[in-house]
Amino acid sequence: MRKVRAVLVSAVLATGMSLSIGAAPAQAETVKGIYRQYSECQRVGSYGDDQGWWNGWRCEWKSQYYYYFLYA
Repeated sequence: MRKVRAVLVSAVLATGMSLSIGAAPAQAETVKGIYRQYSECQRVGSYGDDQGWWNGWRCEWKSQYYYYFLYA
């Protein structure tokens, strides 16, 4: 019985380690700018994408601040 338990514990630990090693942290978007006008946010976001500064971006209105936030 002890041998079975030892093998089982080893298998569970090995499985847990293999799952945790394969997990990568998520890349969170960061604020690249804050703008009063949506068109200005879109212009800067598009320019940054054209220049290769970021891959993908979005402008999001934050009503509590009354500004558009550029995330990339």
